[in-house]
Amino acid sequence: MKIGITGTGSYIPSIVTKNEDFLEHDFLGTDGLSFGMENTVIIEKFKSITGIAERRYAKPNQKTSDLGYLAAQKAIQDAGIDKEELDYIIFAHNFGDLTPGKIQGDTLPSLATRVKHLLQIKNPKCVAYDMIFGCPGWIEGVIQASAYIHSGMAKKCLVIGGETLSRIIDEHDRDSMIYSDGAGAAVIERDSSGEILSHASVTHANGEAYFLFFDKTYNEAGCDNTRYIKMHGRKIYEFACTHVPKAMATCLEESGIGIDQVKKIFIHQANEKMDEAIIKRFYKLYGKPVPQDIMPMSIHKLGNSSVATIPTLFDLVRKGELEGHDTKKGDVVIFASVGAGMNINAIVYRI
Repeated sequence: MKIGITGTGSYIPSIVTKNEDFLEHDFLGTDGLSFGMENTVIIEKFKSITGIAERRYAKPNQKTSDLGYLAAQKAIQDAGIDKEELDYIIFAHNFGDLTPGKIQGDTLPSLATRVKHLLQIKNPKCVAYDMIFGCPGWIEGVIQASAYIHSGMAKKCLVIGGETLSRIIDEHDRDSMIYSDGAGAAVIERDSSGEILSHASVTHANGEAYFLFFDKTYNEAGCDNTRYIKMHGRKIYEFACTHVPKAMATCLEESGIGIDQVKKIFIHQANEKMDEAIIKRFYKLYGKPVPQDIMPMSIHKLGNSSVATIPTLFDLVRKGELEGHDTKKGDVVIFASVGAGMNINAIVYRI
């Protein structure tokens, strides 16, 4: 039985926020003190490491579930299926629906249920639930959908990854420039032309669990009751460069596919330098140089939208909307991600 992706869709928000838009921010260190350098220097260093020049933010009236719904509509249309035939809707996110100016995320009801409602699906046997798995959430959702289909519990599943990280960032934290908003979705079906060949997932929580965490603003005058996404960037970088290549190699070996057969690697758009280092170390395991154009990147223009980066990136490449990259039937690609948890996963997929 072949289980694969039959349709994709993405929603890229319309508000473009460029690096120069952060020039007036009051960036502070973890000690609450100024860095003692001009913001132009901070921003230049940031861009040289992350590769990010601009990012997208959702309009104030759009919530994460709205973005997911818009991406889901496109994926369903692309797959050419009847939405009433969906057995599962899995929505990967981390913070629920976030409303500007409020300090709580909203996950009641689940975002998957909200999307089902917006899609006006009447079939009660279409089960909707959320996936909280850090940035690798969309890949994990695809793995679960594949398992349902393989077991006979489902025939068609919709997996969405969406986030509005712009509403959960501390404006005094340099890392706030990394995060963005967006959503991507895919329909997973049996008897498809594409095929999931193998997958791998791991969780490292012995000392690594809180590399990404929630904490108060770096501004001592800020609200004590509000929490923001925070991270130990250096630790994450070292962790990812050590463990992600190994997970990818394990997944590739289980697929029976040779390294030279891999045409594209769709890796979570977290940090350009980190992603480049991961891919370099992955190919080093096989004694190979990194092939040209193996790794499509959207982070330069779209930023890091967590669970949305891979489905959005894959949709753009699949539909010929990312310059210099395309895919064709029969190509073998790898999806790989790392994030809060600390979780890592990968899929080897034949298009």
